[in-house]
Amino acid sequence: MMKSFHKHKKGGRPTFRKRKPLKIRPGRDGQLEKVFAEIGKPEETFFQPDPFQLEALSAIQTADCLVTAPTGAGKTWIAETAVAHIFERQGKAWYASPLKALTNGIYSIFCAKFGRGNVGILTGDRKENPEAPIIVGTTEILRNHLYDAMVSGEDLATDFVILDEAHFLGDEDRGVVWEEIMIYLPYRIPLLMLSATIGNAAQIAGWLKSIRKRKCIIVEETQRPVPLYPLFFHPSGTLLPLLADSEKNAKKFIHKKVVTYLHDHESQSGGKSGKLPPLGDIIRVLNRYDLLPAIFFMKSRADCDQALDLCTEENLQNDPDRKAALNSRIEALVAQSPHVAKHKQRWQLEHLAVGAHHSGQLPAWKIVIETLMTEGLLDAVFATSTVAAGVNFPARSVVILNSDRFNGTEFQPLSPTEFHQMTGRCGRRGKDKIGFAVMLPGKFMNLRLVTDLIQSPPSDVNSQIRINFSMVLNLLMSHTPPQIEELLAKSFAAFQLAKSGKRKNSRIFIEDRSYLWRDFLQHLNFLKAYKFVNPRDELTDDGRWTARLRIDQPLLIAEGFRRNIFPDADASLLAGLIAAFVNERETADEDLDSNLIPKTVLHHFLSVKKSLRPFAKQLTSHGFEARPLCLQPVVTLHAWAEGRPWEDCLRISGLSEGDLARLILRTTDNLRHIRNLEEVFPEIARNAQAAIEAVMREPLISFYE
Repeated sequence: MMKSFHKHKKGGRPTFRKRKPLKIRPGRDGQLEKVFAEIGKPEETFFQPDPFQLEALSAIQTADCLVTAPTGAGKTWIAETAVAHIFERQGKAWYASPLKALTNGIYSIFCAKFGRGNVGILTGDRKENPEAPIIVGTTEILRNHLYDAMVSGEDLATDFVILDEAHFLGDEDRGVVWEEIMIYLPYRIPLLMLSATIGNAAQIAGWLKSIRKRKCIIVEETQRPVPLYPLFFHPSGTLLPLLADSEKNAKKFIHKKVVTYLHDHESQSGGKSGKLPPLGDIIRVLNRYDLLPAIFFMKSRADCDQALDLCTEENLQNDPDRKAALNSRIEALVAQSPHVAKHKQRWQLEHLAVGAHHSGQLPAWKIVIETLMTEGLLDAVFATSTVAAGVNFPARSVVILNSDRFNGTEFQPLSPTEFHQMTGRCGRRGKDKIGFAVMLPGKFMNLRLVTDLIQSPPSDVNSQIRINFSMVLNLLMSHTPPQIEELLAKSFAAFQLAKSGKRKNSRIFIEDRSYLWRDFLQHLNFLKAYKFVNPRDELTDDGRWTARLRIDQPLLIAEGFRRNIFPDADASLLAGLIAAFVNERETADEDLDSNLIPKTVLHHFLSVKKSLRPFAKQLTSHGFEARPLCLQPVVTLHAWAEGRPWEDCLRISGLSEGDLARLILRTTDNLRHIRNLEEVFPEIARNAQAAIEAVMREPLISFYE
């Protein structure tokens, strides 16, 4: 039963009066009549590039260029056209993206435009046509190519580089890769960076000019291609304007009717704690006013899945043609994967035109959802905020239930950039005249914060560079320590420090320009102590092959090679053991059913753990990370490589489908790096190839076909 909150005299305790839950009936405030009249598809017109798009194309003829524009404004068109100019002159181009889903999407677009034979893709999981004049790949692969070019003394084999989602420069986990690319990229190669709005674009451009000796032109577009209108969904089912129109003040405030609601409902009764609002009824209201399709941003994976159970109305019953088209498309998309074809959420797709999308799902299933939404065949998708960071399926409306998000460690208020990425998905260019951001009241929704976020400028991007062993080893392949010191002095962190006097983020606090150099020396001294580097600061033979292990824990695996602990003839066992180095979470191995653990697997795992324990202790005692090795991922990957069914491996792993897929794919990536050591460890390299072939099977392989 819902409760109404009433304050008593000052200092008194609030009391609650029980109140019947409101029955949702579609309604709209009179002020929205004119707004809703704008809903519809714009007239088709001959494509005319926007001024900012033409400005960017002109800029890259003579300089680097940083394009900042709202989601959906047409940044990809700039990239396509720029690559076409290079291609026409028999030049080569490299397009780097942070996400494999984005990379696959761009690859499809480029294949359609330039011909499949002229385009290659490199993501770690996919390596097709690597000598093509146009390469689409992940940023990590491009960074690795720059390492290889520095080692060989050859120039990178491209004439143009595009860095998509350039604001990832400020990503806490992966921003270092963007920064390395910008530092290492030869001056002769023009750099085009595409990004959502960035607060300190001028600072980034100034830094690039200082290290690349080329002017960096900023092309900024602040106008959304489709206007955004924020709405408030009253629990009764009535839609209200979230913000009040104000001619006197540029800053907008919460609409008075919403303020009245907030005053009467301080307990935020849009949904009880731990329970979702009636999402099926909410979709019915949105449908009544032609506000679909919609993306609902949910707090967690579990909420996304639970949301499907709250949708019961079969909106497709009255539209048999649309239902037939949807079902036909689903059948075509799942045809390659028997596992995906039997997905437990397929019924909701076919009968309700709704789906869930989150990282706990198989990549192949997420592609099904993305494709159906992009083609306009779904009414709603329930997704976590990861959708906002790069998956391209915009909608007419986005519905936001929470004003915070989980950052991997804790829930924190949305930043302006995160909020603008979410609302950037509403309003489809060429399909909508207007887009809507609908705010639902609830325990985790702070409408006053949201009002500020709507009007906030974009967040600044700060350096996230940090030293790691892979970086040190690869730089020492082609640079002396003094030369590396000069490279580190070119970092964005050093530039920001020089401009502001300090640089602070959640991982590092740089008080002076020598911080990175001191950190480098700490890594270098450890490498010397364990004979990966000799006293003359040159890589030893062990250091040279370890440098090719561009993985999360290169030294631990390298030490394993030194101690001869990896099997050279048992592919399943090798796959299992390598999974222990990939696993990111500590598991309760004591809870594993002993009947599921083959004796040979347990024996080898304990042997590896015992053998590496002294070295791991040395790493941690010097302040470096050495993740604990757990048995559960070893048993899981061994079972999978042995041919056990997917469902069995899920039970063994205790993971969701998406997390198990990620564990297998990351293990495969590590195995590929081991395979590349064929000249040094030929038997284990061949065993690594056999392990890759054993683990890359349905339902994973269908994702790449």
